[in-house]
Amino acid sequence: MLAATVRVTGDLDVAEECVQDAYVTALDSWLHRGIPERPGAWLTTTARNRALDLLRRDRTLRTKLPLLVEPTGTDNGGLGYDGMGDDGVGGVLGEGNGVIPDDRLRLVFTCCHPALAREAQVALTLRLLCGLSTGEIAGAFLVTESTMAARVTRAKKKITAARIAYRVPGAAELPDRLDAVLTVVHLLYTTGHTAPAGGTLVRHDLIERAFDLARMLRALMPDEREAAGLLALMLLTDARRGTRTGPDGRLALLAEQDRTGWDRAAIVEGSDLVLVSLRGGRPGRFALQAAIAALHAQAPSYQETDWPQILGLYGELLRVWPSPVVALNRAVALCMVSGPAAALAEVEVLGADPRLAGYRYLPATRADLLRQLGRDAEAVAAYRVALDLCDNETEREFLSARIAELSS
Repeated sequence: MLAATVRVTGDLDVAEECVQDAYVTALDSWLHRGIPERPGAWLTTTARNRALDLLRRDRTLRTKLPLLVEPTGTDNGGLGYDGMGDDGVGGVLGEGNGVIPDDRLRLVFTCCHPALAREAQVALTLRLLCGLSTGEIAGAFLVTESTMAARVTRAKKKITAARIAYRVPGAAELPDRLDAVLTVVHLLYTTGHTAPAGGTLVRHDLIERAFDLARMLRALMPDEREAAGLLALMLLTDARRGTRTGPDGRLALLAEQDRTGWDRAAIVEGSDLVLVSLRGGRPGRFALQAAIAALHAQAPSYQETDWPQILGLYGELLRVWPSPVVALNRAVALCMVSGPAAALAEVEVLGADPRLAGYRYLPATRADLLRQLGRDAEAVAAYRVALDLCDNETEREFLSARIAELSS
């Protein structure tokens, strides 16, 4: 709805207001007339009509205003374009652009504008178009919710102040925006893969939305290896979605999952895409993550996984993408190759990184390494730190069970 409406308004704030107005109208109309056969289309049409009304009213005001005030000898503030087409309807995101076939993907590319900082591009897009809350986006970026809220607000203000047009980028501009768009889709998927909060481990709606966008990106830009790498990563990771919790709903770690329940078709498709993403030069961060996921998916068992190769791939990934989260994941692979003591030494160093201060998987990983070393009291303390940082009920139950097991 927002994507369709902003094509009319050319203004995200106005489009958001029109969408909200459509919901309010539906609450009254549907109560008396019943839910229409196509409620999504009804809402979108109502929001669009509201946007057209606002634009026409604005144009009328601009036309009549000179009759009400004394002329100042200036034009419309130096603006060479008032955002209106010949019929008074905003034409910034007109209907004629055929490069990007989907409204949602079109607006994702539009919001990932190079005039904004990369994090602002991604955060604004996730907030407006992907259904993520400010708190969920903050968790993905390892910052506080207030910090992320301020970034989103600044990004919207910069768009308004700099009069950045909501223009759909042409085909030649898409490659420069691709990495930001891929980051948006990846964070959308990871938020769905393990929900930051709530009673379920997985948010299926976010996963399916991310897959829709990833497949469209792959079809739109078939020669882009990182687009293939991201889709491969998602397929290989998602192949084990149905085995991540047991029949009782409890969390099942990778070592405990029933691999016969993994989606073999997704693994085959993802593995083929990994080969595509690794050909033709030095691989990017999504291709490397996909290669790691492929080694996990193809291993007959957890113990038979090619851990030395995974460790090497994490080293290359750190070079391409120096993230503390990548370093933490590498420590887990190091544990399987060199033992928990070596891994714990690296995790202790990461504990001083302020970017991981509120990251629940840091104390959880430290706790598990301490448990393997038989340092149960320290492990319990670390599990409790992780529990305090965790809002997902499935993960909280797992951490509480670990605490109870070691305490007894």
